[in-house]
Amino acid sequence: MCVESSRGQGATLRGPRRAAQGRVKTLAIYLMAGRETPELAHAAVEGGADIVELGFPFSDPLADGPVIRRAAERALAEGMRTGACLEVLADTRERLADTPLVPMTYSSLLEAYGWERFAEDAGAAGATSMIVADLPAGDRPQVRRVQLVAPTSTDERLELAAAQTDGWLYLVTLTGTTGARDELSPALAGLVERARRHTELPLYAGFGISTPDHARAAAGLADGIVVGSRAVEVAEDGPAALTEYVASLRAALDDA
Repeated sequence: MCVESSRGQGATLRGPRRAAQGRVKTLAIYLMAGRETPELAHAAVEGGADIVELGFPFSDPLADGPVIRRAAERALAEGMRTGACLEVLADTRERLADTPLVPMTYSSLLEAYGWERFAEDAGAAGATSMIVADLPAGDRPQVRRVQLVAPTSTDERLELAAAQTDGWLYLVTLTGTTGARDELSPALAGLVERARRHTELPLYAGFGISTPDHARAAAGLADGIVVGSRAVEVAEDGPAALTEYVASLRAALDDA
């Protein structure tokens, strides 16, 4: 995956595989990179995940809440640096030939590893695109990536992110860090409406989505959802538990 060449790969997410399975809404599951991640990713896809995001652990993850922070600390303790995470990505690709795999990382890691080098190595390992959580739209535009927008994003920022995003637009449903919430953010409807003015690409909502009810409600507004913190928690109980949990989200999306 050359830095400049990945645009549009994410656009295949609504393609033949999902159409054949009769799915309309996309389900992305986030997992922290670790030794067990390839097996867990396979379990998530068995449960109905369409996309797997692989978190590359970082010592100061500003966008992440306590669950993902703890997962990052555990991953770092077991030696999950960027090179090891790329190996996990490659192992996951071996198990999942057709599933889009999207590394989610931070600018500091890419500065240390090298932007061009990371893009090339991630592509070689099987990445479909990437997410750089703390890299605003407009910064390093040559780095093709999925862009994030939030309820606080201005219309100008939304337009720029929509123009530069790689295949789909990540809607952060609330202000603050990742983590499960009791209710779906009421700001999502307005964010979807504003984003629709600037792009026809798929809009996937994340942050604060953890239950089938959340999934169903979000899918009534957006084209799909991203589930992170709760998926990471459930994954601690093993692949079978993760498959069951993801299947409950899949059922809710298919009913939306």
